Amino acid sequence: MQVATLQNLSSFTLLDSPTKVSDLIETAKKRGYQAVGLADVNVTYGLVNFYELAKKAGIKPLLGMQLRLNGLVDSTQKYDLIAFAKTNAGYHNLLRLSSAINFLTDNGQNNNVLTLKDLSKYLADLLLIVPANTKSELLSLFETNKQLGSDLIRDLKELTSDLYLGVYANPSMQNYIDYVRSLSKQFDLPLLATEDSEYLNPHDQFLQKTLRAIATGDKIQDALPLAKQEGSHYLVEAEQLLQRYHEFDLDDAVNNTWQVAEKCNAEVVFQKPVLPKYHQKKFATSEEYLHYLAQTGLQQRFGQNKIPAEYQKRLNYELRVINQMGFDDYFLIVWDVINYCHRVQITTGPGRGSACGSLVSYSLQITEVDPIEYNLLFERFLNPSRHEMPDIDLDIPDVQRDTVIKYMYQKYGMDHAAQILTFGTLAAKQALRDVGRVFGLTMVEIKKWADAIPYSKGKITLKEAYQQSRELRLLVDATPENKLLFKTALGLEGLPRHYSIHAAGLVISDNSIAGISGLQAGPLGIPVTQQTKKYVESLGLLKIDFLGLRNLTVLGNILNLIRQQGIKIDPNQIPLNDAQTLQLFQQGKTDAVFQFESVGIRQVLRKLHPDNFEDLVAVNAIYRPGPMQNIDAFVRRKNGQEAVRYPDPSLKKILQPTYGILVYQEQVMQTAQILAGFSLGEADILRRAMSKKKQDVIEQEKGKFIADTIKQGHTKAIAERVYQYIEQFANYGFNRSHAVAYTKIAYWLAYLKVHYPAAFYTAMLNSAAGAKAQDYIMQAQEANIKILPPDINHSSLEYTLKNKQILVGLKAIKGLRVDFAREIADNTKPYKSLNDFLRRIDPKFLQADAIKALIMAGAFDGLEKNRNELLVNCDEIIANVQLTGRNISLSEILGNAPLKPADEPTGAEKAAMEEKVLGFSTTTSPLIAVQKFAQKFNSRPLNQFQLNESGVGVGKLIRFKQIRTKNGKNMAFASFADTSGEQEVVIFPRIYEKFGTELKVGDIYLLGLRVQGDRFDQNKKQYLLTNLRKVNFKE
Repeated sequence: MQVATLQNLSSFTLLDSPTKVSDLIETAKKRGYQAVGLADVNVTYGLVNFYELAKKAGIKPLLGMQLRLNGLVDSTQKYDLIAFAKTNAGYHNLLRLSSAINFLTDNGQNNNVLTLKDLSKYLADLLLIVPANTKSELLSLFETNKQLGSDLIRDLKELTSDLYLGVYANPSMQNYIDYVRSLSKQFDLPLLATEDSEYLNPHDQFLQKTLRAIATGDKIQDALPLAKQEGSHYLVEAEQLLQRYHEFDLDDAVNNTWQVAEKCNAEVVFQKPVLPKYHQKKFATSEEYLHYLAQTGLQQRFGQNKIPAEYQKRLNYELRVINQMGFDDYFLIVWDVINYCHRVQITTGPGRGSACGSLVSYSLQITEVDPIEYNLLFERFLNPSRHEMPDIDLDIPDVQRDTVIKYMYQKYGMDHAAQILTFGTLAAKQALRDVGRVFGLTMVEIKKWADAIPYSKGKITLKEAYQQSRELRLLVDATPENKLLFKTALGLEGLPRHYSIHAAGLVISDNSIAGISGLQAGPLGIPVTQQTKKYVESLGLLKIDFLGLRNLTVLGNILNLIRQQGIKIDPNQIPLNDAQTLQLFQQGKTDAVFQFESVGIRQVLRKLHPDNFEDLVAVNAIYRPGPMQNIDAFVRRKNGQEAVRYPDPSLKKILQPTYGILVYQEQVMQTAQILAGFSLGEADILRRAMSKKKQDVIEQEKGKFIADTIKQGHTKAIAERVYQYIEQFANYGFNRSHAVAYTKIAYWLAYLKVHYPAAFYTAMLNSAAGAKAQDYIMQAQEANIKILPPDINHSSLEYTLKNKQILVGLKAIKGLRVDFAREIADNTKPYKSLNDFLRRIDPKFLQADAIKALIMAGAFDGLEKNRNELLVNCDEIIANVQLTGRNISLSEILGNAPLKPADEPTGAEKAAMEEKVLGFSTTTSPLIAVQKFAQKFNSRPLNQFQLNESGVGVGKLIRFKQIRTKNGKNMAFASFADTSGEQEVVIFPRIYEKFGTELKVGDIYLLGLRVQGDRFDQNKKQYLLTNLRKVNFKE
């Protein structure tokens, strides 16, 4: 006999069920079911994944949802109904129904009354089930007013033509079963076995209780005995189901589960993204409009000059390929949003990814990289040999990304543009933290558990952590309660904890997105898909990624600051051969320069001594895991210390810019084109196969490469040697188009750092906080830029530029409330004195700590220079103001009393005050202090230590990162700076255990150092900390 299990929750009813979709399908099949339904509460998050997995498992998927709505009879409470899609049209209605519920209830966050009658237009082709669980309105009416049950069924029959009455075979439900039988006969409706499966196994009840406690913030008392209890809402064996319902003479109710399964034949349709039509009235077709825009745009690139034949030929070719592949509208859609950014002066970068290889993109100003000048390949972006959607990701300043998203939403409309859902999950540490809190652990105890998880570059599971960390094993095995805590965390690990918004993606469609993926309410009033990035494109939705890039925000701010000085700079006109900018790269002084900030890449720059833009592009591409192994050979060849060799003389032109080393993916393609006569489309297929390690395709392409190379007149030995060469490097090859574009951003920032340092550092400071801001202050001071302390009459919230000097913003003052700082900054009538200031501000801000912080930061120096005198008298002045309030005459009488005298602070004392409330001194560069102490202790500059040498240095701690070893020990990577530069220092566990608590970013230390060879390259220096002492400024 065939049986279906219908009323199943999954973990996508967030924090209410521990059942993973994959486990539901596997368990249902093992327990004898031929069809399985998924019905999460008001959402369809899991349906696509569920459908896909069920099909693979050979079990019939039934696409449903548990509707939790206000009752039809009792609208004061929420009750459940189960809906299943009978057809594809029904499935689309189910998605729309879920969307409507979530929009109208703000994803369940408001208490708006919403009944099934309000949603009746979405019920076509849906089958409805009245459940027998505790959330059933019919069961509630049976217990309170049986006669109203008939009214409920009558109302439901008016809304749907396919209604089932659920029963649950249990002795405690006998009276209710009889009641439902009578209604079944009265309304001629079939009975249905509805087992409310909220978890898979009886003991999983404890996991559910823990999840619910995580959701509500409750704690579980007496966890050990509770964990031993077994629940009844689990997925029973089909055979047990048949037997139990037979005992209640409910065989027909079980038989009807398969009747429901036979009725429900909805499918999830997977397809390639369907391009929306770009609507315009200027031309008859999108092809004509795109051709016009591209041709006009390319002509603008050349001004009054004629378009070179090479460019015109390339443009015509690209437009032809784009049209043949049906992507005219795609380019128009992307052009439109970039054009909007240009119209409203939103900074856009030179491009991102392989799209920079397209001349059409360059002509439309989607990118600012000339693909012919930089030898970039269109086929790397759009391969005519493979019909795949182009992928143009757009970089937007992070603070303006929402503006662009809103534009897209307004242009395409409510149901045709949406952001993309993502889930935060209960990963290893999060699972332990949440379960620990539910079990009543203190914050200190929870931290101990979390810290016992060893450091890992990727994700680490609890099982792996237990195997690797002795500390964790000791914790787990210490008590039965600890064992239960860990077992519970294991059971919840990987479950979705909350939903969020994908950082970049937006989908658009001409069709209703609600009916394709389901929607829910999102921030900014913009809907969010109910499917994640993994599925939105396979459902036919076009995805465009808008990535918020902080460095574009900074770039825009720098350009605005320079513009305020009457100088307008177009970054695209910045010369890429500027000697001072190249010198900055050669010296490795690229702190705060996008992509070139790390200590390691700056060391490479100093070794390489790049003297052109191409060298910088190569460094940006090669300084990544994998290709890093080629850096030393690259440097030696660039500096003439090693001969440049080519696998074949015919490849010299391709490999000469990178000194015979294959750095870019495009070089793989060009090698196949030159040697084997591949078209660039064929060459891209070879590149893809190698990069994705598709062995069957690789073997096929290898045979073709060797055979075609021989046909081109080369020997088999040469063919095999070159193939082996490109196979060796192909895994590490980087997208040259992307490298060129991002190196351009880096170069622009470096140029501005060299030529407009005050504007550069002002913008950088406004993008940073804490230790990073201190670092930028130090760098600005080293660049001889004067830093002005905050000023009560002139400072804004942010750092500002005043006559090439940087005025510290009020937001930099520690402990100063933002609303207080904003009130000060917004004041237009200058304050005359501290007394005047205190009398005019909102009384709620009359707090001594905040006022003293302003004084110590130097905010009143422009009015009363003696900070000590103001500090000594501050409490009394505040008390007088509080006493007199806004009574000016009385305030002036009390306020005119002479101030208690105090000595003016020395420069060192002022610096100490500022260090305390700002984290830095506006008058003294920390590196000057470092240099002073270095001389005092007779230490050497950090960059002058040699291999296998030990000694003493002095440095300011710029940053440090603690990690955990596989053995569960803490260690750290720290960066210390002195006047010779910045140096990364490794602090191994034994030393870190001794000194770790003393490390504080911004402090100066006397360092015991030992230098050894890097374990990956013995010629590279690795600095190890052996001793440490904080330097006292009074020394």
